[in-house]
Amino acid sequence: MNENRTINTLFLIQSLDGKISTGATYEMDVDKDFPRIPEVKDGLYQYYDLEKKTDYFSLNTGKVFEKIGFNEKTETPQKVCNFIVIDNKPHLNSNGIKYLAKKSVKLFIVTTNKNHPAFEANKEENNIEIFYYPEKIDFYDMFRKLKQDYNAERVTIQSGGILNSEFLRLGLIDLVSIVIAPCLIGGKDTPSLVDGESLKNESELFKIKPLKLKACDKLEHSYLHLEYEVIN
Repeated sequence: MNENRTINTLFLIQSLDGKISTGATYEMDVDKDFPRIPEVKDGLYQYYDLEKKTDYFSLNTGKVFEKIGFNEKTETPQKVCNFIVIDNKPHLNSNGIKYLAKKSVKLFIVTTNKNHPAFEANKEENNIEIFYYPEKIDFYDMFRKLKQDYNAERVTIQSGGILNSEFLRLGLIDLVSIVIAPCLIGGKDTPSLVDGESLKNESELFKIKPLKLKACDKLEHSYLHLEYEVIN
């Protein structure tokens, strides 16, 4: 593993066929929908129990936080970890940024948007760090900075399939920790663990990442927890 950057673990829940959402629309969501499905809801708590044991630095996207309603939250949350949020559009508004800042020991906003609301929120909150990249986010640089400037040794990644694919292709995912829910979802447009651009010919086979199994735990209610090392 690269000593100049953080050690990164991809941690998510998926169906047996690799889907990380229950459908292709914005409203469909595992956290919201799995509790409604008989034979799936009973074992779901095990994923959240494992999530509590993940790294002190947690990477996600503004799109995910927007989807789960952080832009509308008003309560004062308990600080849980250091959040790293990739957000270019932006998906987070000023309220969402301030809520995440209160929920974070330190909040890292990574963006290419020079008008991101984090710049204004940074004047009020004292725990926001902004990684601004004018054109394209340099993920090598981002993970290097987190380790060398902020003493981050390990990062848990819980982003969507397209960003997961970019990290994987760049060789920036070192470990995979996946909870398999006992269901099949299907749908060619339903987000999967790794999406992004498909390989088109044999010359691209080098982009496929072999895995070395580290652990396979049979959980209750027909759930599985798989852990792999990624051979980069």
